[in-house]
Amino acid sequence: MNRKSEHVKTGVTAFLTVGAILLFYDTLFGHHWLLNVWRQLMTAVRPILYGAFMAYLLAPVVNFFEDRLFSAQVRKARERGRFTAPAVRAASLLLTWLLVCLMFYILASVLLPELYKSVLQLVSNVENYYNTIAGWVETLLATYPDMETLVVNQMNAYYQDISGWLSANNIADWLQKALSQAQTVMSLAAGSVMGLVNFLKNLLVGVIVSVYLLAAKEYCAAFARRAAYGLFSRKNAGWLLRGVHRVDVIFSGFVRGKLLDSLIIGILCFISCSILKFPYTPLVSVIVGLTNIIPFFGPFLGAVPSAFLILLVSPMKALYFLLFILVLQQLDGNVIGPKILGDTTGLSSLWVIIAILVGGSFFGLPGMFFGVPVCACLYSLFTFLVDTRLKKKQLPTEVSAYTGGVSGAASPDAVPAPPAASPAEPEEDTP
Repeated sequence: MNRKSEHVKTGVTAFLTVGAILLFYDTLFGHHWLLNVWRQLMTAVRPILYGAFMAYLLAPVVNFFEDRLFSAQVRKARERGRFTAPAVRAASLLLTWLLVCLMFYILASVLLPELYKSVLQLVSNVENYYNTIAGWVETLLATYPDMETLVVNQMNAYYQDISGWLSANNIADWLQKALSQAQTVMSLAAGSVMGLVNFLKNLLVGVIVSVYLLAAKEYCAAFARRAAYGLFSRKNAGWLLRGVHRVDVIFSGFVRGKLLDSLIIGILCFISCSILKFPYTPLVSVIVGLTNIIPFFGPFLGAVPSAFLILLVSPMKALYFLLFILVLQQLDGNVIGPKILGDTTGLSSLWVIIAILVGGSFFGLPGMFFGVPVCACLYSLFTFLVDTRLKKKQLPTEVSAYTGGVSGAASPDAVPAPPAASPAEPEEDTP
């Protein structure tokens, strides 16, 4: 019997090894079957991912309404062994989505008309802005006539192209030429429309999925704990759940906090720019608010194009705007950000920069945003593993214990062992 079991294990191991080699070869040199399956799977579960992300963001709002408005009903339901009262959860979900719709309606009604006016104003003043930039170039390059002629001629060529594209006659000619290629135009239009329809469909399905997840979030959490204790030993399941809790703390603190912080910064920028009467206030506020989502580099990415737009209208207002952005970012970095975010990631500035650069190079803007919490989770896991190994070797876990003198870091033998103590509680070893 034992020999038969050994043969079965050997056969399964050989089968899995050969399958892994074939998949690896196909991924590198073949038809990329595994990558195609992965893309198809991601396309299929994209609405679920949208819904899970929305439910993750809105879960604190649902909890807030239940704790503030229906605390007595929730307490009675829990005394009866239920997660919550169905009527209370339905009312909390309704209030949550009403609040979300109200916020979007206010932002759309206030921001979109002004944003449309700003874009129209920007397009209508292209000629004035060109004359302004041309005057600056001629003034700066007055002592270099050859370079001035080259730059001005190049700018004239660009301006002629832009003005020709914006003029009604050329647009009509362009449309006539484009319509002559009906098949290409129809395919591009159909692709764009289908992409928009698919996005709206996924978003609608995501909203429905988020409602179901929020309605059964306690049951989903209990089911996940049950699965962890069923598949792993009690000790390993405990460590796994503590690790998941740590990841949730990092992601919830950073993602929710950063989105809320960026929304507050965008609103403050809109109100302040309206009071100071800066041009293109709605457009500038949207740029500043959206780019503020990106850690570290966000303020610079938003301030540069916004200041350039204002510079085309008034150089003095552009200078005032830069001073205002400096004050706003100081307020965000020293008051608003610490109050909302706190030290959720535990990363130094160097690791934040590395996470943004690596995440942005692989996944673009989403990678720049999610790269920081992912790096924080990996750093927390690495720290936990190193601390665990050091405790087993009876070495101190503090970094300061390993700083050396002139000759460099101290050797492990020179590091004093910590005094014997009772075994630490599992919470102290949590990653």
